[in-house]
Amino acid sequence: MKILIVIPCFNEQAAIAEVVRTIQRTTRQQGFDADVLVVNDCSTDNSIQIIRLLGCLYLDLPVNLGIGGAMHAGYKYAYRHGYDAAVQMDGDGQHPANELPKILTPLLQDQADVVIGSRFLTGEGFQSSLARRLGIRYFRWLNQLLIGQTIHDSTSGFRAFNRKTLAVVDRYYPDEYPEPEAIVQFGLYGLRIMEVPVLMQERQGGVSSINNSRAVYYMAKVSLGILFIYLRLRGKGLEKV
Repeated sequence: MKILIVIPCFNEQAAIAEVVRTIQRTTRQQGFDADVLVVNDCSTDNSIQIIRLLGCLYLDLPVNLGIGGAMHAGYKYAYRHGYDAAVQMDGDGQHPANELPKILTPLLQDQADVVIGSRFLTGEGFQSSLARRLGIRYFRWLNQLLIGQTIHDSTSGFRAFNRKTLAVVDRYYPDEYPEPEAIVQFGLYGLRIMEVPVLMQERQGGVSSINNSRAVYYMAKVSLGILFIYLRLRGKGLEKV
């Protein structure tokens, strides 16, 4: 299986080099045929200068598209260059490279189309803030209501798609808060979604765009995005892919 690991990057100069090098070293040691693609989302720090020295693939976006736009660019690259699977990993060091086999194995064994690394199945490792955990519980309830599936960590950015899923996201992928919104998209397309337990760690650099003061705003905005996708796709009589 030809694999592309996509890392969205916005002002991650403190962590991006170590993230990429650790992934490259780990995939070699574990025998994965994997390339690394960093999508620089118009960073204003020295991220792009560092990325150019890392010996990895990269896209340098001319304007800031946000996490959804950056990942959409990466997924389009994966699909149009013939990759069998794509893995999203954060550029801030939260997703340890040694957890990659847990994410990839269900795809390799054709057990799932979408694999999400969850912090909450076993409760080990970094668990994020209380406000974020409450929001994630709310999204778990909303997903259950809309698509009948329980996803414990719907905001996790540690996830893998097979080629069937890449064909879906090549056409459309949510732009601003894609992780929870895309779950509804995948459910309506009839894709097999699996969660696997992973250990995450605190970010190694940069600042999260979501803090306690913005948590309620985030939940309201993402809820509207989820409902928009649900109504937009449900009425189209989607064929299962």
